[in-house]
Amino acid sequence: MKHMTAVLVKFVAALIAFAVGLDLFFSATIVDIVTFAFIVTFFSYMLVERVILPKLGSMAATIVDFTFTYMSVWIFGSILLNNYMQVAWGSIISAVIVTSVEVFVHRYLSDTTLDERIETSAPSVFSPNLAYGTEFAEDHDMDKRALLNKERVEEKNEEKEK
Repeated sequence: MKHMTAVLVKFVAALIAFAVGLDLFFSATIVDIVTFAFIVTFFSYMLVERVILPKLGSMAATIVDFTFTYMSVWIFGSILLNNYMQVAWGSIISAVIVTSVEVFVHRYLSDTTLDERIETSAPSVFSPNLAYGTEFAEDHDMDKRALLNKERVEEKNEEKEK
């Protein structure tokens, strides 16, 4: 249920953002706005909230949300709405609005799903109280060939000095 609230907030924010960003610069239809909002909400939720937010945190998730919203509106808007520069401004405005709401969505999801992650995490195999170290040492045993080569090099150096 917590995720459904987050998805609903994302969808409403995307609807508002695309209504402002796309309808401000050119006449985008309501079907275009709802389609953009649905696509961005679905893929953003699946990629950002389910994968990136738990693994990399809120800052990385916010950056990916901004980039994803910006690029999806820019690419699909320039194809569907046939105006490259106006889509650029519309995508910037839409991405800023969506990202400003995403900060609160990420905070909400991080706070409410923290208990779920703690309950479902597997117990650690290693005790954090144990100290693990690595021993570094030199090997003083030399094989016979290396010793003979070393003696030969020393003899040659002595002969050259004379």
